[in-house]
Amino acid sequence: ANTPWHACNVEEERHTERVYTIREGETLELTCLVTGHPRPQIRWTKTAGSVSDRFQDSSVFNETLHIAKILRTQGGRYYCKAENGLGSPAIKSIRVDVYYLDDPVVTVHQSIGEAKEQFYYERTVFLRCVANSNPPVRYSWHRGREVLTQGSDKGVEIYEPFFTQGETKILKLKNLRPQDYANYSCIASVRNVCGIPDRSVIFRLTNKTASPSIKLLVEDPIVVNPGQTVSLVCITTGGEPPPTLTWVSSNDSLPQRSVVKGGTLTLPAITSDEAGIYSCVASNNVGNPAKKSTTIVVRALKKGRFWITPDPYHNDDNIQIGREVKISCQVEATPPEELTFSWLKNGRALRSSERMVITQTDPDISPGTTNLDIIDLKFTDFGTYTCVAALKGGGIPEISIDVNISSTTVPPNLTVPRGKSPLVAREGDTVELECLVSGKPKPIILWSRADKEAPMPDGNMQMESYDGVLRIVNVSREMTGSYRCQTSQYNGFNVKPREAVVELIVQYPPTVEPVFMEMRQGLGRPVVMTCRVLRAHPSRVLRFEWLLSNRLLHAGAFDAQRDETEYTIRSLNRDGWGEYTCNVINEAGAGKCTFQVTGKAYPPEFYYDTYSPLWQNRPRVYGFKLQWTQMNPNAVDRIVAYRLGIRQMGLQRWWEQEIPVDGTINKGELMTHNLTELIKPESYEVRLTPITRFGEGDSTIRIVTYSGEFLLCHSLGEFHCSFEEEPICMFTQDKNDDFDWTRHSAATRDTKYTPNTGPSGDRSGSKQGFYMYIETSRPRKEGDQARLVSPFFNVAPKNPYGITNPPAYCFGFFYHMYGKHIGKTHPSHGPVWSLSGNQGDRWKQAKVSIHPTASFQVVLEGVRGPGIEGDIAIDDVTLEEGECRDPPPTPGFSLYLTGQGRDLREGIQSETVASIELPSHGENVVVIATVL
Repeated sequence: ANTPWHACNVEEERHTERVYTIREGETLELTCLVTGHPRPQIRWTKTAGSVSDRFQDSSVFNETLHIAKILRTQGGRYYCKAENGLGSPAIKSIRVDVYYLDDPVVTVHQSIGEAKEQFYYERTVFLRCVANSNPPVRYSWHRGREVLTQGSDKGVEIYEPFFTQGETKILKLKNLRPQDYANYSCIASVRNVCGIPDRSVIFRLTNKTASPSIKLLVEDPIVVNPGQTVSLVCITTGGEPPPTLTWVSSNDSLPQRSVVKGGTLTLPAITSDEAGIYSCVASNNVGNPAKKSTTIVVRALKKGRFWITPDPYHNDDNIQIGREVKISCQVEATPPEELTFSWLKNGRALRSSERMVITQTDPDISPGTTNLDIIDLKFTDFGTYTCVAALKGGGIPEISIDVNISSTTVPPNLTVPRGKSPLVAREGDTVELECLVSGKPKPIILWSRADKEAPMPDGNMQMESYDGVLRIVNVSREMTGSYRCQTSQYNGFNVKPREAVVELIVQYPPTVEPVFMEMRQGLGRPVVMTCRVLRAHPSRVLRFEWLLSNRLLHAGAFDAQRDETEYTIRSLNRDGWGEYTCNVINEAGAGKCTFQVTGKAYPPEFYYDTYSPLWQNRPRVYGFKLQWTQMNPNAVDRIVAYRLGIRQMGLQRWWEQEIPVDGTINKGELMTHNLTELIKPESYEVRLTPITRFGEGDSTIRIVTYSGEFLLCHSLGEFHCSFEEEPICMFTQDKNDDFDWTRHSAATRDTKYTPNTGPSGDRSGSKQGFYMYIETSRPRKEGDQARLVSPFFNVAPKNPYGITNPPAYCFGFFYHMYGKHIGKTHPSHGPVWSLSGNQGDRWKQAKVSIHPTASFQVVLEGVRGPGIEGDIAIDDVTLEEGECRDPPPTPGFSLYLTGQGRDLREGIQSETVASIELPSHGENVVVIATVL
């Protein structure tokens, strides 16, 4: 009972499976976070709970799967598959569990049993409660306001049938008592999981509670004419609570135009398609539903046919004077028992007699047939006999069939006209297969395949033709073969079928491969093109021709021993670029191979896994580190440059620039270009096109999106801060120090009190340029510290396939320490770089190589000296990839190192800044350059 139920819209691991729970009707969003280069194709698929659930008709081909107003049928396991052509695809799955609770339904069943040897009746009532839900539902029963539990009332049992799962459902009221007549409520609960409230239903049990009974006020069957309006009336004759009435049909659903009002079903202007069984169903959840049905029959007459049978006692198919002849007439009738036939001779009614016997098949047999048997044919019997079919109920037009009996009435014969077999056609033609039918009357001809058990072009095994011609439109190669034409007994003689065979040969031009192929090649290299014949009819291929832009290059007879022809360019030059075609020709036409020979470079492939590619140095703009590799760089001539296009989303204009490329690009080599001056928070479309001697290659486009959450991290392509803007490149003042660094320029500084301290301009010499400094005037006292903290820097691999060694970076800045009272060394954290004392009125550069293994920050610390004449300034802070080249000579200073709260100080006296490996302790390593 204390099964922990799970909160909603959460993802968790259950039984080594990832499960996401969601309430029905909410929006499902699953995002697949994928890395890999080239960028993988992503596809979401589902193992359906049922075959009919076709997962919105298709797979979804983007990172986020979005299903608005999810239904319970859309729960199940969803798979995200990513592939980029390298190695096996990556597949992850997650099971989506949709939670819901429907209104409960109470059904009531009664049993009346007779106790043996005693003379009373026991009446027992069962109340059963069922609600569809996920997770499983828990039920509770109330009588009025009283909660019913097992044992709380001797006349009530609450029990669970063996074959159902879940909680208590069935209430058994034994030998009904007056107090059992009451309002019973069933409360269904899923313990408020996903915020789904409990649902309840009330059932009122009285001494009148009874199962439904109904009556149909219609005949069975109902026979009607098409176009009539039919009304079926169903009334309730019993049941408490009052039953609800519904109509159902044997044709899956009620006709579209039907109207149901109460218990009456109206079918306006009925058609033959709407005939069938209609049932009225009454239900009130007490006992079993009541059902009464009727059949609607719609009158129809169709498919009238006749045939003539010569005297069966003579081995002769002809009609002769003095012999017997029988005329048969057949019609499909609904209902079959209403079918009537009558016969006319030359328009006058004919009655059955000893010499002219009229018979009819049993009325239950369909289709119905009538026979006119002329026992002893006389010359006076020649004439036109008419068979008329009608329905007794009327309202349906009669069918009349005329049969002519005369000296010219002869059995059929079939012949194939001269030159019509074999019939040679080209694929796509319209062909007419002909069988000439002679005789009178001319019967219907049946066409079928003679060489194999295969359907005819219309999909049926046989096709009927009234003139002996079989017309096939758009003939295809599969239709080659033998066709049988055959007389049928219909509208002709009932004799052994006559037949003939027509051969059809369908010719088609050669089928070749490749139909289209792009061939990329650099200048001066060879190109070989091969055109292969797969099939052709006639198979004797006559000749081939090679063309470049419709100019003939080479032609000749096709070698029957080989099924291919090839054309070679020994050394590709500029004139050799273009579209080459090879035509392979037989009697039926030509097959065409096309080769596009081009020097177009393949597209670049953007690298999407750059670690923290965004940075921001100024308030309204941001930068983005764009990285890519080149697909198949050696397939064509050397790429000399890339054309970079950039367009702000929502605007029309593209800005373009060229990025020159020095040397040869290697396969998999990661190239980088920093996009700057992007306006925050706009997104941009970036297009990159490789350029060779041929010209432009294939472009690739990606979207660059501003997302604030990445801006804590700087990508370490190159960082440079000269403090010209107010946000000071996202440096921050340490909250735990004694005072702050100040941003200033020489033009604004107050040097009235301390004229011989601090810089007279920024590092570039400009009095308007800005730098950071510590003001040592009052109220500052000796030993006070000011700390400036850099943004986080992330370790970005140079190589997209992972970090091999901890990468090296060069941290540098310019410092200005001028005045009498420059502070002493105060290495509270163990600096990487420190210096003390007056260094003169000029800017000097410091550089130090660092080897971080995780993201880090740099802290610049200034400490006040003994007096007010001694300001310290810094400018032009840089961080670049790679070891420091030619670090500037610095008079002896100490080099210290700190890592995660442990002092790892190593005192090194050196002419130049030493390079130090930073130990990793699993967390961010803090590097401190302390200026004193």
